[in-house]
Amino acid sequence: MKLKLKLITLLTIAANLVAGSAVAHTAVIEVKNAWVRAAVPGQSATGAFMTITHKDGGRLVRGTSAVAGVTEIHQMKMEGDVMKMRDMAQGMNLPAGQAVELAPGGNHLMLMDLKGALAKDTLVPVTLWFKDANGVESKLELNLPVALSAPKATTSK
Repeated sequence: MKLKLKLITLLTIAANLVAGSAVAHTAVIEVKNAWVRAAVPGQSATGAFMTITHKDGGRLVRGTSAVAGVTEIHQMKMEGDVMKMRDMAQGMNLPAGQAVELAPGGNHLMLMDLKGALAKDTLVPVTLWFKDANGVESKLELNLPVALSAPKATTSK
């Protein structure tokens, strides 16, 4: 099963490189509507957003990107009248079969210590790391489109 998941992940990577797709699938993980907010020269951070569905349930444990020195999973929530953001160092729970949204103003992937500007209509490499219920780690490599705002929703069949 692990070899099959790696093969499917490699095929997904190839498809994303060709299409620059905002939808990716593995045997158990689906990522939809993925994108990164554009960043101007001198800007040190931006966010990556998407909807993740883990068929069997698990956790998103970390992310990495070649365009950022640091990549963290962040939670945003209101505390009184103040919006606070914090690193979810233990990762994010992905209940079996439920879509979990990473969205502006909510939980998101934070790309910090950017190595340069991220221009609209370019692609950003992002690797997502998951752990299943048995603690088995897997990764999904994506190329996410850079946009000024959320692209129109995509659907897959």
